[in-house]
Amino acid sequence: MSIAIISSSKDPAGVNIRNNLIELFGFEKIDEKFDSEMRVSSLRTRSQLTDVFQYNIKNKAIKLYLINEELIFAENIDKKIQADVFIFASKHRSKENTPSFAVHPIGNWSNADFGGQERKLCPSSAFLLKNLLVELNKIENKNNFEITMEATHHGPYVEKPAVFIEIGSTEKEWDGKINGEIIAKTIMNGLNSKNKNYKIAVGIGGMHYCPNFNKIVLRADIAFSHICPKYHLDKLNEELIKQSIQKTAEKVDFVLLDWKGLGKEKQRILDLLESMDLKFKRT
Repeated sequence: MSIAIISSSKDPAGVNIRNNLIELFGFEKIDEKFDSEMRVSSLRTRSQLTDVFQYNIKNKAIKLYLINEELIFAENIDKKIQADVFIFASKHRSKENTPSFAVHPIGNWSNADFGGQERKLCPSSAFLLKNLLVELNKIENKNNFEITMEATHHGPYVEKPAVFIEIGSTEKEWDGKINGEIIAKTIMNGLNSKNKNYKIAVGIGGMHYCPNFNKIVLRADIAFSHICPKYHLDKLNEELIKQSIQKTAEKVDFVLLDWKGLGKEKQRILDLLESMDLKFKRT
């Protein structure tokens, strides 16, 4: 299996994580170069070759790539980089500037305001998302950071299983060496974790930071692929639910509803799931 870990030169947290991966795990520079275009003006770009680093672990070849554009706008990067799984190492922003570590699947339930394609989800690995969240919660010295999954959101659009792992939420946290170490160790431990006999779920409802689904991931043998939060439920339809299932690397066992987080859409969502003959459970 080949794994690509992507960082952006424009993203201090991503560069921090990349540097720690190289330093802590002995990634070695290889002959391969990545042609990462750099925007010179609104009308012109120029080509820039960046170094690629590689580390082999068991049956996995893990490569580090550095690109010169914002990660969320790196559309179809899976067509430029040959890999089975993509991990985007990134900064996270929040209105409250809460120090945090976050993981989430990618895609858009509605408009594509921040990369990706409108009403298109990207493939997701429930195993990888769970393993990363579990490993984050194991690592000591987290400095009281909030550790969370987020609902599916933003770009880039890719057609291979992909996740974001992020440091939030200000320059102080993005640049902190210990924070970069924590995410680097989480990625490597998560990739080395054994995939147990988890039940795979698509989550519907609840807050963006998924407090109820977080508890379930950490306390039960359930892993989530995609999560549609309450604020997007009015956009959720049969096509998007089908996407969330079809674009899960593992076989989905059921839909899990954040029962109190369905709001006024509850009955419509229930009717929709029943009409699709989908198995569902409630928190």
